[in-house]
Amino acid sequence: MVELKGRNASVSTPSTVAGDPVGRSHPTRRRMVGVIDLRSDTLTRPTPAMRQVMADAEVGDDVYGEDPTVTALEERVAGLLGHEAALFMPTGSMSNVLAVRSLVGPGEEVLCEASAHIARAELGAHGVYTGVTMRTWIDPRGQVDLPTIRRLHAPDMGPFFVRTAAISVENTHNFAGGTVLPLADLQDLREHATGVGAAIHLDGARLWNAHVATGVPLAEYGAVADVISVCLSKGLGAPVGSVLVGSADTVAEARVWRKRMGGGMRQVGILAAAGLHALDHHVERLAEDHAHARLLAEAAGADPAGVETNIVVVERADAPAYVAAAAEAGLRVATVGPTTVRMVTHLDVTAAEAEQAAHILAGLPAA
Repeated sequence: MVELKGRNASVSTPSTVAGDPVGRSHPTRRRMVGVIDLRSDTLTRPTPAMRQVMADAEVGDDVYGEDPTVTALEERVAGLLGHEAALFMPTGSMSNVLAVRSLVGPGEEVLCEASAHIARAELGAHGVYTGVTMRTWIDPRGQVDLPTIRRLHAPDMGPFFVRTAAISVENTHNFAGGTVLPLADLQDLREHATGVGAAIHLDGARLWNAHVATGVPLAEYGAVADVISVCLSKGLGAPVGSVLVGSADTVAEARVWRKRMGGGMRQVGILAAAGLHALDHHVERLAEDHAHARLLAEAAGADPAGVETNIVVVERADAPAYVAAAAEAGLRVATVGPTTVRMVTHLDVTAAEAEQAAHILAGLPAA
Protein backbone atom coordinates (compact mmCIF):
# COMPACT_ATOMS: atom_id res chain seq x y z
CA MET A 1 0.00 0.00 0.00
CA VAL A 2 1.23 3.46 -0.85
CA GLU A 3 1.64 5.62 2.27
CA LEU A 4 -0.19 8.84 1.51
CA LYS A 5 1.22 12.03 2.95
CA GLY A 6 -0.34 15.42 2.50
CA ARG A 7 -3.38 15.53 0.32
CA ASN A 8 -2.44 12.72 -2.02
CA ALA A 9 1.37 12.57 -2.01
CA SER A 10 1.24 13.01 -5.80
CA VAL A 11 -1.59 13.31 -8.26
CA SER A 12 0.20 10.80 -10.49
CA THR A 13 0.90 8.22 -7.79
CA PRO A 14 -1.44 5.22 -7.98
CA SER A 15 -2.88 3.79 -4.79
CA THR A 16 -3.39 0.11 -4.20
CA VAL A 17 -6.40 0.92 -2.04
CA ALA A 18 -9.27 -0.73 -3.90
CA GLY A 19 -7.30 -0.17 -7.10
CA ASP A 20 -8.32 3.47 -7.22
CA PRO A 21 -6.14 6.24 -8.60
CA VAL A 22 -5.39 9.03 -6.18
CA GLY A 23 -5.73 12.59 -7.39
CA ARG A 24 -7.99 15.45 -8.23
CA SER A 25 -10.15 13.21 -10.46
CA HIS A 26 -10.74 10.65 -7.69
CA PRO A 27 -14.44 10.69 -6.71
CA THR A 28 -13.60 11.00 -3.01
CA ARG A 29 -11.33 14.00 -3.64
CA ARG A 30 -13.42 15.99 -6.12
CA ARG A 31 -14.17 19.64 -5.47
CA MET A 32 -14.98 22.78 -7.43
CA VAL A 33 -12.66 22.67 -10.42
CA GLY A 34 -10.00 25.38 -10.32
CA VAL A 35 -10.95 26.65 -6.85
CA ILE A 36 -8.47 26.59 -3.96
CA ASP A 37 -10.26 26.61 -0.63
CA LEU A 38 -8.45 28.10 2.37
CA ARG A 39 -11.46 28.96 4.51
CA SER A 40 -10.62 26.36 7.16
CA ASP A 41 -8.71 23.16 7.82
CA THR A 42 -12.05 21.55 8.63
CA LEU A 43 -12.66 21.25 4.88
CA THR A 44 -10.41 18.24 4.35
CA ARG A 45 -11.86 15.03 2.96
CA PRO A 46 -10.69 11.56 4.00
CA THR A 47 -7.91 10.22 1.83
CA PRO A 48 -8.54 6.90 0.05
CA ALA A 49 -6.27 5.15 2.55
CA MET A 50 -8.27 6.63 5.43
CA ARG A 51 -11.52 5.54 3.82
CA GLN A 52 -10.20 2.02 3.57
CA VAL A 53 -9.36 1.73 7.26
CA MET A 54 -12.77 3.19 8.07
CA ALA A 55 -14.43 0.52 5.94
CA ASP A 56 -12.40 -2.21 7.62
CA ALA A 57 -12.83 -0.97 11.21
CA GLU A 58 -13.95 -3.39 13.90
CA VAL A 59 -16.94 -1.82 15.65
CA GLY A 60 -19.31 -2.26 18.58
CA ASP A 61 -21.84 -0.20 20.51
CA ASP A 62 -19.84 2.62 22.09
CA VAL A 63 -22.65 3.69 24.45
CA TYR A 64 -22.17 0.26 26.03
CA GLY A 65 -18.41 0.81 25.91
CA GLU A 66 -18.04 -2.03 23.43
CA ASP A 67 -16.44 -0.43 20.38
CA PRO A 68 -12.83 -1.70 20.31
CA THR A 69 -11.64 0.87 17.78
CA VAL A 70 -12.95 3.74 19.88
CA THR A 71 -11.26 2.27 22.94
CA ALA A 72 -7.99 2.00 21.03
CA LEU A 73 -8.23 5.66 19.95
CA GLU A 74 -9.04 6.86 23.46
CA GLU A 75 -6.15 4.92 24.98
CA ARG A 76 -3.79 6.17 22.28
CA VAL A 77 -4.63 9.85 22.76
CA ALA A 78 -4.62 9.64 26.56
CA GLY A 79 -1.17 8.04 26.40
CA LEU A 80 0.20 10.66 24.01
CA LEU A 81 -0.86 13.44 26.37
CA GLY A 82 0.19 11.65 29.54
CA HIS A 83 -3.25 11.39 31.14
CA GLU A 84 -5.28 8.53 32.55
CA ALA A 85 -8.22 8.44 30.19
CA ALA A 86 -9.92 9.96 27.17
CA LEU A 87 -13.36 10.17 25.58
CA PHE A 88 -14.16 10.32 21.86
CA MET A 89 -16.48 13.25 21.19
CA PRO A 90 -18.53 14.14 18.10
CA THR A 91 -17.40 17.80 18.06
CA GLY A 92 -14.75 20.07 19.50
CA SER A 93 -17.38 22.41 20.91
CA MET A 94 -19.03 19.63 22.90
CA SER A 95 -15.61 18.46 24.05
CA ASN A 96 -14.71 21.95 25.28
CA VAL A 97 -18.06 22.44 27.00
CA LEU A 98 -17.73 19.19 28.93
CA ALA A 99 -14.05 19.78 29.64
CA VAL A 100 -14.69 23.21 31.18
CA ARG A 101 -17.79 21.90 32.96
CA SER A 102 -15.62 19.25 34.67
CA LEU A 103 -13.63 22.06 36.32
CA VAL A 104 -16.12 24.90 36.77
CA GLY A 105 -19.46 24.65 38.54
CA PRO A 106 -22.62 26.68 37.85
CA GLY A 107 -22.08 30.29 38.91
CA GLU A 108 -18.28 29.92 38.97
CA GLU A 109 -15.96 31.41 36.38
CA VAL A 110 -13.29 30.42 33.90
CA LEU A 111 -10.70 32.98 32.79
CA CYS A 112 -9.63 32.99 29.14
CA GLU A 113 -8.20 35.25 26.45
CA ALA A 114 -10.88 37.50 24.92
CA SER A 115 -10.80 35.92 21.45
CA ALA A 116 -10.59 32.33 22.69
CA HIS A 117 -12.70 29.80 20.85
CA ILE A 118 -14.67 28.96 24.00
CA ALA A 119 -15.62 32.63 24.36
CA ARG A 120 -16.23 33.62 20.74
CA ALA A 121 -17.04 30.57 18.61
CA GLU A 122 -19.12 28.17 20.68
CA LEU A 123 -22.32 30.24 20.64
CA GLY A 124 -22.44 30.77 24.38
CA ALA A 125 -22.84 27.03 25.01
CA HIS A 126 -20.89 27.12 28.26
CA GLY A 127 -23.34 29.53 29.85
CA VAL A 128 -26.41 28.01 28.22
CA TYR A 129 -25.74 24.40 29.21
CA THR A 130 -23.50 24.48 32.28
CA GLY A 131 -24.08 27.87 33.93
CA VAL A 132 -20.44 28.97 34.01
CA THR A 133 -19.36 32.57 33.59
CA MET A 134 -16.25 33.97 31.91
CA ARG A 135 -13.89 36.87 32.35
CA THR A 136 -11.15 37.61 29.88
CA TRP A 137 -7.77 39.18 29.31
CA ILE A 138 -6.78 40.64 25.93
CA ASP A 139 -3.65 39.69 24.05
CA PRO A 140 -3.41 40.27 20.28
CA ARG A 141 -1.47 37.03 19.85
CA GLY A 142 -3.58 35.03 22.26
CA GLN A 143 -0.75 34.56 24.73
CA VAL A 144 -0.75 33.90 28.46
CA ASP A 145 -0.72 37.26 30.28
CA LEU A 146 0.18 36.00 33.73
CA PRO A 147 0.29 39.40 35.50
CA THR A 148 -3.25 40.14 34.32
CA ILE A 149 -4.42 36.62 35.15
CA ARG A 150 -3.09 37.10 38.68
CA ARG A 151 -5.06 40.34 38.98
CA LEU A 152 -8.21 38.76 37.60
CA HIS A 153 -8.14 35.77 39.92
CA ALA A 154 -11.01 35.81 42.41
CA PRO A 155 -10.69 33.51 45.42
CA ASP A 156 -13.62 31.92 47.20
CA MET A 157 -15.08 34.74 49.32
CA GLY A 158 -18.29 33.05 50.31
CA PRO A 159 -21.73 34.10 49.02
CA PHE A 160 -20.60 37.48 47.72
CA PHE A 161 -18.39 37.12 44.62
CA VAL A 162 -17.93 34.72 41.71
CA ARG A 163 -15.03 32.34 42.34
CA THR A 164 -12.35 31.70 39.69
CA ALA A 165 -12.38 27.92 39.31
CA ALA A 166 -10.27 27.50 36.16
CA ILE A 167 -8.14 29.16 33.52
CA SER A 168 -8.52 28.18 29.86
CA VAL A 169 -5.78 28.53 27.26
CA GLU A 170 -5.84 27.77 23.53
CA ASN A 171 -2.84 26.25 21.78
CA THR A 172 -2.55 27.00 18.96
CA HIS A 173 -4.70 30.11 19.17
CA ASN A 174 -7.13 30.23 16.27
CA PHE A 175 -8.17 33.87 15.98
CA ALA A 176 -4.71 35.14 16.85
CA GLY A 177 -3.41 33.48 13.69
CA GLY A 178 -2.42 30.00 14.79
CA THR A 179 0.05 31.28 17.35
CA VAL A 180 1.83 28.87 19.68
CA LEU A 181 1.81 29.34 23.45
CA PRO A 182 5.38 28.79 24.71
CA LEU A 183 5.75 25.82 27.03
CA ALA A 184 7.57 27.92 29.64
CA ASP A 185 4.60 30.31 29.84
CA LEU A 186 2.22 27.41 30.25
CA GLN A 187 4.38 25.92 32.99
CA ASP A 188 4.42 29.27 34.81
CA LEU A 189 0.64 29.37 34.51
CA ARG A 190 0.43 25.84 35.90
CA GLU A 191 2.49 26.88 38.91
CA HIS A 192 0.26 29.91 39.50
CA ALA A 193 -2.95 27.91 39.13
CA THR A 194 -1.77 25.25 41.55
CA GLY A 195 -0.84 27.93 44.06
CA VAL A 196 -4.29 29.53 44.02
CA GLY A 197 -6.31 26.33 43.74
CA ALA A 198 -7.48 26.84 40.17
CA ALA A 199 -7.56 24.22 37.41
CA ILE A 200 -6.39 24.55 33.79
CA HIS A 201 -8.32 23.67 30.64
CA LEU A 202 -6.32 23.40 27.42
CA ASP A 203 -8.23 23.87 24.18
CA GLY A 204 -5.78 21.94 22.04
CA ALA A 205 -7.87 21.73 18.88
CA ARG A 206 -4.65 22.34 16.94
CA LEU A 207 -2.19 21.14 19.59
CA TRP A 208 -0.73 18.83 16.94
CA ASN A 209 0.38 21.93 15.02
CA ALA A 210 2.06 23.36 18.12
CA HIS A 211 3.83 20.05 18.67
CA VAL A 212 5.15 19.92 15.11
CA ALA A 213 6.12 23.60 15.03
CA THR A 214 8.09 23.47 18.30
CA GLY A 215 9.12 19.86 18.79
CA VAL A 216 7.69 19.96 22.32
CA PRO A 217 6.42 16.45 23.21
CA LEU A 218 2.67 16.20 23.50
CA ALA A 219 3.00 14.84 27.03
CA GLU A 220 4.76 18.03 28.13
CA TYR A 221 1.85 20.09 26.86
CA GLY A 222 -0.48 17.62 28.54
CA ALA A 223 1.28 18.02 31.87
CA VAL A 224 0.26 21.68 32.21
CA ALA A 225 -3.48 21.00 32.07
CA ASP A 226 -6.07 19.17 34.13
CA VAL A 227 -8.28 18.53 31.13
CA ILE A 228 -7.58 18.84 27.40
CA SER A 229 -9.56 18.77 24.18
CA VAL A 230 -7.82 17.85 20.93
CA CYS A 231 -9.38 17.78 17.48
CA LEU A 232 -8.99 15.12 14.77
CA SER A 233 -11.02 16.82 12.03
CA LYS A 234 -8.87 19.90 11.47
CA GLY A 235 -5.21 19.55 10.54
CA LEU A 236 -5.21 15.77 10.92
CA GLY A 237 -7.88 15.39 8.25
CA ALA A 238 -10.30 12.97 9.93
CA PRO A 239 -13.93 13.60 8.93
CA VAL A 240 -15.35 13.92 12.46
CA GLY A 241 -14.29 13.97 16.07
CA SER A 242 -12.43 15.41 19.01
CA VAL A 243 -11.07 13.73 22.13
CA LEU A 244 -11.47 14.91 25.72
CA VAL A 245 -8.50 13.91 27.88
CA GLY A 246 -8.18 13.95 31.66
CA SER A 247 -8.39 11.82 34.77
CA ALA A 248 -10.40 8.61 34.85
CA ASP A 249 -13.01 10.28 37.08
CA THR A 250 -13.29 13.30 34.77
CA VAL A 251 -13.78 11.10 31.73
CA ALA A 252 -16.33 8.88 33.48
CA GLU A 253 -18.42 11.92 34.37
CA ALA A 254 -18.01 13.40 30.89
CA ARG A 255 -19.29 10.14 29.41
CA VAL A 256 -22.54 10.62 31.33
CA TRP A 257 -22.81 14.24 30.23
CA ARG A 258 -22.04 13.34 26.61
CA LYS A 259 -25.06 11.02 26.62
CA ARG A 260 -27.16 13.59 28.47
CA MET A 261 -26.42 16.15 25.76
CA GLY A 262 -27.27 13.76 22.94
CA GLY A 263 -23.70 12.85 22.06
CA GLY A 264 -23.85 9.12 22.75
CA MET A 265 -22.73 7.33 19.59
CA ARG A 266 -23.10 3.71 18.58
CA GLN A 267 -20.85 1.93 16.04
CA VAL A 268 -18.57 4.92 15.89
CA GLY A 269 -15.38 2.92 15.44
CA ILE A 270 -15.74 3.73 11.75
CA LEU A 271 -14.88 7.33 12.67
CA ALA A 272 -12.37 6.43 15.37
CA ALA A 273 -10.45 4.42 12.78
CA ALA A 274 -10.01 7.61 10.77
CA GLY A 275 -8.55 9.27 13.85
CA LEU A 276 -6.09 6.44 14.41
CA HIS A 277 -5.03 6.59 10.78
CA ALA A 278 -4.57 10.34 11.05
CA LEU A 279 -2.33 9.96 14.10
CA ASP A 280 -0.21 7.44 12.20
CA HIS A 281 0.08 9.34 8.93
CA HIS A 282 -0.94 13.01 9.19
CA VAL A 283 0.89 14.54 12.14
CA GLU A 284 4.42 15.15 10.89
CA ARG A 285 3.15 16.36 7.52
CA LEU A 286 1.63 19.39 9.28
CA ALA A 287 5.04 21.00 8.70
CA GLU A 288 4.08 21.22 5.02
CA ASP A 289 0.99 23.24 5.93
CA HIS A 290 3.10 25.58 8.04
CA ALA A 291 5.48 26.21 5.13
CA HIS A 292 2.54 26.87 2.81
CA ALA A 293 1.08 29.36 5.28
CA ARG A 294 4.32 31.36 5.39
CA LEU A 295 4.28 31.48 1.59
CA LEU A 296 0.75 32.89 1.63
CA ALA A 297 1.58 35.43 4.31
CA GLU A 298 4.44 36.85 2.29
CA ALA A 299 2.26 37.07 -0.82
CA ALA A 300 -0.43 38.89 1.19
CA GLY A 301 2.07 41.44 2.49
CA ALA A 302 2.33 40.01 6.01
CA ASP A 303 5.52 39.07 7.80
CA PRO A 304 6.00 35.31 7.27
CA ALA A 305 8.11 35.17 10.42
CA GLY A 306 4.95 35.92 12.39
CA VAL A 307 3.17 32.85 10.99
CA GLU A 308 3.95 29.98 13.33
CA THR A 309 1.62 27.27 12.06
CA ASN A 310 -1.10 26.93 9.41
CA ILE A 311 -3.23 30.06 9.91
CA VAL A 312 -2.68 33.43 8.28
CA VAL A 313 -4.67 36.44 9.49
CA VAL A 314 -4.45 39.74 7.62
CA GLU A 315 -6.20 43.07 8.10
CA ARG A 316 -8.02 44.65 5.16
CA ALA A 317 -10.14 47.81 5.13
CA ASP A 318 -13.11 45.90 3.69
CA ALA A 319 -12.73 42.21 4.43
CA PRO A 320 -15.91 41.08 2.62
CA ALA A 321 -14.85 42.90 -0.56
CA TYR A 322 -11.40 41.32 -0.34
CA VAL A 323 -12.93 37.87 0.09
CA ALA A 324 -15.18 38.46 -2.91
CA ALA A 325 -12.22 39.55 -5.06
CA ALA A 326 -10.27 36.45 -4.03
CA ALA A 327 -13.24 34.22 -4.88
CA GLU A 328 -13.53 35.83 -8.31
CA ALA A 329 -9.89 34.83 -8.90
CA GLY A 330 -10.48 31.23 -7.78
CA LEU A 331 -9.41 31.45 -4.14
CA ARG A 332 -11.76 30.99 -1.19
CA VAL A 333 -10.76 32.70 2.07
CA ALA A 334 -12.88 33.77 5.03
CA THR A 335 -13.78 36.85 7.02
CA VAL A 336 -13.48 36.57 10.79
CA GLY A 337 -14.36 40.22 11.34
CA PRO A 338 -15.30 43.28 9.28
CA THR A 339 -11.62 44.07 8.61
CA THR A 340 -10.02 40.68 9.25
CA VAL A 341 -9.38 37.90 6.74
CA ARG A 342 -8.25 34.40 7.64
CA MET A 343 -6.60 31.75 5.47
CA VAL A 344 -5.87 28.22 6.66
CA THR A 345 -3.64 25.70 4.91
CA HIS A 346 -4.46 22.03 5.22
CA LEU A 347 -4.19 18.47 3.96
CA ASP A 348 -6.12 19.14 0.76
CA VAL A 349 -3.86 21.98 -0.42
CA THR A 350 -0.86 20.80 -2.41
CA ALA A 351 2.40 22.70 -2.79
CA ALA A 352 1.39 23.66 -6.33
CA GLU A 353 -1.96 24.97 -5.11
CA ALA A 354 -0.28 26.94 -2.32
CA GLU A 355 1.95 28.58 -4.94
CA GLN A 356 -1.10 29.37 -7.12
CA ALA A 357 -2.90 30.82 -4.09
CA ALA A 358 0.12 32.98 -3.36
CA HIS A 359 0.09 34.21 -6.96
CA ILE A 360 -3.59 35.18 -6.58
CA LEU A 361 -2.99 36.95 -3.27
CA ALA A 362 -0.08 38.91 -4.70
CA GLY A 363 -2.45 40.33 -7.33
CA LEU A 364 -5.12 41.48 -4.87
CA PRO A 365 -5.13 44.97 -3.34
CA ALA A 366 -3.46 44.93 0.09
CA ALA A 367 -5.36 47.94 1.44
